[in-house]
Amino acid sequence: MMEPKDWISGFTGLVVFAAGLLPLLAKFGVGPAWFSLGFLSVGILKYLVAGFGFYLIINSMIEITNSNSIGWISAIVAVVVIIAGLLPTLASFGVGPAWFSLGFLSSETMLVVYQVLFLIEGLFLMIAAFAMEM
Repeated sequence: MMEPKDWISGFTGLVVFAAGLLPLLAKFGVGPAWFSLGFLSVGILKYLVAGFGFYLIINSMIEITNSNSIGWISAIVAVVVIIAGLLPTLASFGVGPAWFSLGFLSSETMLVVYQVLFLIEGLFLMIAAFAMEM
């Protein structure tokens, strides 16, 4: 039987997946203009990506303790996503080398990278909703 933590994970995954998918659809001219979610700037997205990555790693640990093999894949994805969110965040506080800021990528490219990471995080959070109970 699914517990509230499973429903929360599934709903959060759906919202995160939509937050990644809608702007990408808007970039290709599919859907209305509000799909672009213009209020989500790169500055906000780096915090959200890292935060949802931490949530994904918590869900991954629950999956692993339930002897579910997808938990290890989720954990690896979560670590990569956390690193992708933390490096620019640390650079904004002056911690680490200059390449932490990922300045070699344009702002538009970083936006697309974070939207793709949102898609991946959302997908794994939705999977976790079911995998935590197996």
